[in-house]
Amino acid sequence: MTTSATDTVVPERYRYAVVPHIMVDDAAAAIDFYQRAFGARQDFRLDAPGGGVLHAEISIGASVLMLGDSGADTAPFTAPTALGGTSVALHVFVPDVDALAARAEAAGAEILQPPTDQFHGDRTAVLKDPSGHLWVFLTHLEDLTHEEVHRRTPTV
Repeated sequence: MTTSATDTVVPERYRYAVVPHIMVDDAAAAIDFYQRAFGARQDFRLDAPGGGVLHAEISIGASVLMLGDSGADTAPFTAPTALGGTSVALHVFVPDVDALAARAEAAGAEILQPPTDQFHGDRTAVLKDPSGHLWVFLTHLEDLTHEEVHRRTPTV
């Protein structure tokens, strides 16, 4: 049996995850940003009859994300800008979080936490995209037992 890059980048526990569906104020601009910043691929797009994007699907590595323009046709969904922020962060495992963070910052992402090795065995960066969504990009460094993660957890 062969091992793909996804097999080594994404821990088994997270390989088959919930597919997020986000709303933004300008989906076409968001898709362009995600392509430039995160290397996203647009897999599907359905434009709304009155303009804008009714529904689109993009891939970032092996992760799929659905998105569309917020508005009357998408009620009760709304964009983070209308809420004054978001309580959700999107986690994506990537082969090189440092390279992705640099690329994303050059494309206009706000770096909230630069790439940092974490106690849980991943190197992570936290970004905010121009639409107001929070992203946590991770490069998996080592497999740890639950006990080891607890032992390494920083105390306040």
